[in-house]
Amino acid sequence: MKISDHFLLLSLIFLGSCSKITSKQETTQERPNIIYIFSDDHSTKAISAYQNGVLAKQFPDLTPNIDRLAKEGMIMNNTFCTNAICGPSRAAILTGKFSHVNGFYKNESGGDFDGSQQTFPKLLQKEGYQTAVVGKWHLGTAPTGFDYSKVMINHGGQGTYFNTVFLENGTDTLKEERFHSSRQVWEDAHAWLDQKRDKKKPFMLMYQFKAPHRPWEPDPEFADLFKDIEIAEPATFNDTYEGRLAAADTWQTIERNLNRQDLKVHPENPENLTKAELKKWYSEGNNNDVVWAPNNEVKMEGQQLKKWKYQRYIKDYLRCVKGVDHYIGELLKYLDDNGLAENTIVIYSSDQGFYLGEHGWFDKRMMYEESLRMPFIVRYPNHIQPGSVSQKLSMNIDVAPTLLAYAGAEIPKDIQGKSIKPILEGEPVNDWRDAVYYHYYEFPWWHHVQPHYGVRTEKYKLINFYYNPEKKKGELQNNWELFDLEKDPNELTNLYGKEGYEEITAQLKERLTALQKEYNEDTPEEMMRKTDVRIKRVYETPTK
Repeated sequence: MKISDHFLLLSLIFLGSCSKITSKQETTQERPNIIYIFSDDHSTKAISAYQNGVLAKQFPDLTPNIDRLAKEGMIMNNTFCTNAICGPSRAAILTGKFSHVNGFYKNESGGDFDGSQQTFPKLLQKEGYQTAVVGKWHLGTAPTGFDYSKVMINHGGQGTYFNTVFLENGTDTLKEERFHSSRQVWEDAHAWLDQKRDKKKPFMLMYQFKAPHRPWEPDPEFADLFKDIEIAEPATFNDTYEGRLAAADTWQTIERNLNRQDLKVHPENPENLTKAELKKWYSEGNNNDVVWAPNNEVKMEGQQLKKWKYQRYIKDYLRCVKGVDHYIGELLKYLDDNGLAENTIVIYSSDQGFYLGEHGWFDKRMMYEESLRMPFIVRYPNHIQPGSVSQKLSMNIDVAPTLLAYAGAEIPKDIQGKSIKPILEGEPVNDWRDAVYYHYYEFPWWHHVQPHYGVRTEKYKLINFYYNPEKKKGELQNNWELFDLEKDPNELTNLYGKEGYEEITAQLKERLTALQKEYNEDTPEEMMRKTDVRIKRVYETPTK
């Protein structure tokens, strides 16, 4: 071989090696960044893009930045939580597993999240992702699986809207007094994205707001919105709960359970009251002798009081939503300005839905549509068709496998959710799930919603309120509710036991049993035993 030929061969080998290295680097760089935007208690009915309910009709541009994500990506219309309460939903998202598997059932007196277990941020770290979480956490233990964390820890882990106390990187405690918490979460996310991360690595950021959670204290910038507007009441505002015993037994009614503190009604001279007296004054919510209007000028009762409470509540709720939407806009602008938008998956979601006056309620928990359904909007340019909509049934346990799939990571077999990546990208999906499973545990605090489980298909919903504290310990109640969601989308007519529904009831019970077996759920008797133990613990533990 000539020397010239030898050098030519070496050059070709070298160039081939470089090509392989470059290809590998490009593959690494092409992995998408991920931003998971998460609010607390945000109903789809307070998001204009979903176009459902009276609020979206009255305020078609309520959430322009969230709507932008929908226009540039996909709305998942039927994404549901597996346990409609803050901490357990977060645990399900992190692990891809139901509450009875990840061990986190409830917020209060139910133990803390086991941070040593497998989570999708830890799995992304193994794939070379840099991970961060800022904002609300509400899992009792310090975050694990994150290269950077700054999370709210005061007020029982709920955080506060003002003077929020944070735990940074699991060790340093600091109070932020400059900004409303929604802005503070943006400031922290911005600082990490712009200054603290390794910009050579793909990243995953969980960007998590306290808003619009109770007590609905908006940023002063949005405090006067809707001031002179009467907001429409939902169709089920005056629900009588006929045929639904458990629904009639909750402590989350606007009429009885919204209190003075919720509605920002303050005593004339609070300095003259002891701490205990002040707490009692604020907590009053079901006494018609209470004077409610500001400055104690007007006394109201009955329907007049209920309507007045609703207006106070819903306006502050929507003001908090406007703040969240604004700081989502700040994030999207940052991605645009820094050339990150094209290769970043952006997801908007909330831990569950929320009652905005439907059934006369606030809060969540019940397996009715308003709290069961989560907002879920995903944008990923050149991968997800802009303006697309899916009606496929999905759950919060699907988040972990979906993000792992996009990162090119192997999905562990013990994850109970399924990747929705094919659905998001418009691929045909065969043998997709035909039903979702739900189980709620927390009782009696805070809102006296009876423990229940159920199954939802595209057309029907079957719920079993299995625990009745009035019955003998360990005795199953089996209080069933059946709804035809096509004919009765507001879930007002319980069809269980009605003539003509025997066959569908039997089919749904069979499907429910199959799902419980598939997801390694306890038997009803074991559920009852564990519920008794948890409730005993609640009564023996002082409330926070």
